[in-house]
Amino acid sequence: MKRGQWQGWGPSEPAEQHYLVQPRALAGGGDLRHVSAFLCASGWRDKSKSGGPLLIESPDRTVRVAYDPYVLPGGWTIHGQADGRNPEWSAHLGRQTPVEIVAGLTDALTTPRSAHASNVWAPLQEQNWHARFEGRDYMATSPDGAAWMQYRQGTDGSALWWTGAKDKQGNGWTASFTPNTPMHLVAAFSAALAEPDPVMRPRGRVPLSTQIRTWSVSVTPSQLSAWQQARITAARAATWAHNSAPRNRPRTRARPYTPVGGSRTHH
Repeated sequence: MKRGQWQGWGPSEPAEQHYLVQPRALAGGGDLRHVSAFLCASGWRDKSKSGGPLLIESPDRTVRVAYDPYVLPGGWTIHGQADGRNPEWSAHLGRQTPVEIVAGLTDALTTPRSAHASNVWAPLQEQNWHARFEGRDYMATSPDGAAWMQYRQGTDGSALWWTGAKDKQGNGWTASFTPNTPMHLVAAFSAALAEPDPVMRPRGRVPLSTQIRTWSVSVTPSQLSAWQQARITAARAATWAHNSAPRNRPRTRARPYTPVGGSRTHH
């Protein structure tokens, strides 16, 4: 077999330059497939039209995740319809919101809600964010001052979550969540926002900012593919486990087998 047929595979596969970027809140948007591929692997339907905005719908059609770069200001819109338990809600995230932070919210859409009350502020406090009241609002800012999370309450009693990141040059993004947004989704978002680990961006996709730190790394295409596939595999496994759980539960109403002439023990 000719060597040329194996180009891009094995030891001869050329490495590509990427950068680890920190803080992640200022890393720029990133690859949309980080969000969309996970949702599709979790059983969501891709409703995008060719050449149009990204649009993905939940299996029960109650939640839609969209990314539209063709309008101003553009970015992400996650919309949940009213159902028996929750009123209508929506979240709007700017186009430069890192996909790893967007995924904090969208990944949580695919998992059952915990019975425990969600604490939006806990992940931020664990990473030493500075929290305080500002008038009627409650605010937390990252140690470097680049990112924030704010609970804003209006005089009419309405409230919303407002968050974002901005460097000293004014580059960044903002996001907002309507008052009815399920609290576990806001908490999942804040956990992803507070995560201290850097995120990776390819050469040419690193924002020009004096407030970011970068480390050059060499990555092969197969390594990138393997990391992406691991995330997709995890989504499929979680979805399979969730969907198959009811069928695998013990049949508690089944009677124990009794041999002929035997007797059941009564408790």
